[in-house]
Amino acid sequence: MAFDKDAIIASLKEASISDLNDLVKAIEDEFDVSAAAPVAVAGAAGGDAAAKDSFTVELTEAGAAKVKVIKAVKDITGVGLKDAKDLVDGAPSAIKEDVKEDEANEIKEKLEAAGATVTLK
Repeated sequence: MAFDKDAIIASLKEASISDLNDLVKAIEDEFDVSAAAPVAVAGAAGGDAAAKDSFTVELTEAGAAKVKVIKAVKDITGVGLKDAKDLVDGAPSAIKEDVKEDEANEIKEKLEAAGATVTLK
């Protein structure tokens, strides 16, 4: 029996999702393989930010408008003025940890608008 790739592809195009799911399971069982996508391990250089659940917002550099950045850090974190100044002076420093992507991006935008350089980790 000859392998007819085009006929198989044509059959797959006409199959229902349920039939395709059954086919995948049967192939996995028959050949002892998995159709699941392999999970990449994040290396030291970073990873895929889209796959992360939580982020750390890190102030990398205060920039020229240091006072504006201190005020922004104070508003974002809810700490006192001295603590906010210490965070800015100690850059690079984590401003907020374990926040969702949307909140992390909002914080980043606020700090960058104040003149800071920010990294999401």
